[in-house]
Amino acid sequence: MSIRAKTIQIFLPSGDPQGIRQAEITTRIVRLIEVPRKLLKDFLAMPESAGGAVYFLFGEGEESAKPQVYIGQTGDLKKRLVKHQKEKDFWHRAVVMLSRADSLTTTHSLYLERLCIQRAKAAGRYTVENDTNGSKLNTTKPMEAECEELFETGESLMATLGFPLFEKPAPVGDAANLYFCTAAGADARAQYTAEGMAVLKGSKARGQVTDSFKDKGFHALRKQLEAAGVLEPAGDQLIFTEDYVFKSPSGAAAIVVGNNMNGWISWKNKDGKTLDAAVRQGPQA
Repeated sequence: MSIRAKTIQIFLPSGDPQGIRQAEITTRIVRLIEVPRKLLKDFLAMPESAGGAVYFLFGEGEESAKPQVYIGQTGDLKKRLVKHQKEKDFWHRAVVMLSRADSLTTTHSLYLERLCIQRAKAAGRYTVENDTNGSKLNTTKPMEAECEELFETGESLMATLGFPLFEKPAPVGDAANLYFCTAAGADARAQYTAEGMAVLKGSKARGQVTDSFKDKGFHALRKQLEAAGVLEPAGDQLIFTEDYVFKSPSGAAAIVVGNNMNGWISWKNKDGKTLDAAVRQGPQA
């Protein structure tokens, strides 16, 4: 995503922030509409549900370490969403990508579907439920450039609505921005980001967990990470096969150490200063 100042407008048709939300950059033609599954009938009564679109179905798997997404495109959005309402169980919110100018052709939609699937898989934040990578098309360079521009707008709007589907975790910065957790034989590196604590690929977690940890919620998450291949056995340890963002420093430390931990104290920078001292007790603006 290009990083520059943007003005994004969010419209609440019912006035409810938890209801249907529309997001757009008013100078561009792309509009995203987020629809809670419970309010699908309300959306189907809106004129925006007629015609074609690229759409996304989001859900949280009961036994998945990552949220799930299904990405599709259709020339008849209303019919397709009704079908998914009957046949797909996992999703709880849909997001549709529309053209305010009704200018998305079938070729645009097919190209964007494939591009979205590829970028979502590359980012690795969500489990992509599609069986294929979308249709491969012979498109002109101008068409590809146009679709890339549409995608860029959609990417910004998607993240604004709370779905960072296409965003890779922040890249590793210099050593001053790294924190380490070496308790109980673990050897993990992480960054404290706006989203939480990002434990980095190659970090090593303790292979065993304490008895008191086994009845805690983080133990279930640890098992999910193992099942998803985010954590893989490496001798008597578990190794992170990819960067993984935890919502809190303590959650990250608990998974790494296999015990309940205060992450603000467990994570330390290269100088031995705790995350608490460096961030919470650090210089104030």
